Amino acid sequence: MTLRILGTLIALCSLVANAQPAQVARGQYLAQAGDCVSCHTAKNGAPFAGGYRLDTPFGYMLAPNITPDAATGIGNWSADDFYRSMHDGVNQRGEYLYPAMPYDFYTKVTREDSDAIYAYLRTLKPVRNAVDVNHLRFPFNQRLSMAVWRELYFTARTYRADAAKSPAWNRGAYLVEGLGHCSACHSPHNQLGGIEKDKEFTGAGIDGWFALNLTSDIATGLGTWTAAEIATYLKTGTYGGKTTVLGPMAEVVRNSTSHLTDADLAAMAEYLKSVPADSTLRAGRQILYPERQRGASVYLSYCSGCHQGDGKGVAGKFPPLAGNPVVTAQDPGNVFRVILGGIPQRSGYGAMPGFAAQLSNQQIADLVNYLRESWGNNAPANASVADIAVLR
Repeated sequence: MTLRILGTLIALCSLVANAQPAQVARGQYLAQAGDCVSCHTAKNGAPFAGGYRLDTPFGYMLAPNITPDAATGIGNWSADDFYRSMHDGVNQRGEYLYPAMPYDFYTKVTREDSDAIYAYLRTLKPVRNAVDVNHLRFPFNQRLSMAVWRELYFTARTYRADAAKSPAWNRGAYLVEGLGHCSACHSPHNQLGGIEKDKEFTGAGIDGWFALNLTSDIATGLGTWTAAEIATYLKTGTYGGKTTVLGPMAEVVRNSTSHLTDADLAAMAEYLKSVPADSTLRAGRQILYPERQRGASVYLSYCSGCHQGDGKGVAGKFPPLAGNPVVTAQDPGNVFRVILGGIPQRSGYGAMPGFAAQLSNQQIADLVNYLRESWGNNAPANASVADIAVLR
């Protein structure tokens, strides 16, 4: 153990020594653009040492320690490990990260910028602070449950410039949609914690405050603001003598946007001015049907504990639903009967209870259609409330 830790420390010293000052400085700037310190610093705690409480509708989480401490931080992470967490939302152990860490935005960050942030974090003072991150309720405390969330709301992709737009617009888009993760707070979220894409940037409640509408809506958004006024607001937290930042946004200005260059703030303002009043630019974004979201919610609440978030089940205990011919059959009647009446223990698999008393016909239809379209299943979403009612 001692030799392994010593080897890690030697490797860390080598990495820090090899990092170029310009890369480290750039990494510090990018970490400020991402407001990393706000979430990874507990009240009265050491910067970046974790412990900040993040409340969610599913319980709470404590932000992890991202100082280069080998035992309790990311001291034994490689640049590849760090990029994988940013781009793919997967930690060093290969586990899915929770979207409290906004990797669905950070995925747009380039490898070069990720490496710069990594190089900067390596220069921080290591702080020994063990954090018990996960305090979510079942089944959300099972990381594999995130397979459902990822399928619905996450696609790993680096930002690609829009050739039809100006360099400044693209820089603004990269910052707003990536490191800045602005719509994470300024958009309503559904019951699974996913952003409602058709209402993106239209404002939302957060920690008892309201994150303002950032669209071009004249009455409630930024329609009457000039790009210069938006940039000044991000820099100083004030708008034309009319208002100042409040609540969580004050922390964002203090720890993040006030440190950005005037050029980057102007670019962000240019991009925000282009967000239409109907809330979303929608370019390359998945719009989810409500029934699919409802089905995923039922699955997480009633099924994922046994069949797992990725539908693969548990070998010898709970059968997989991914690729299961009963699930993908042309007629979903057998699945209806299993959900309504359950099945006894057989062939080594555990018994499954019936859910006729817990689930409505609509919930069962939504669930079955979700099963038939998920994890590579390519069956028609033809489960109907009427067919289930007949079986009851």
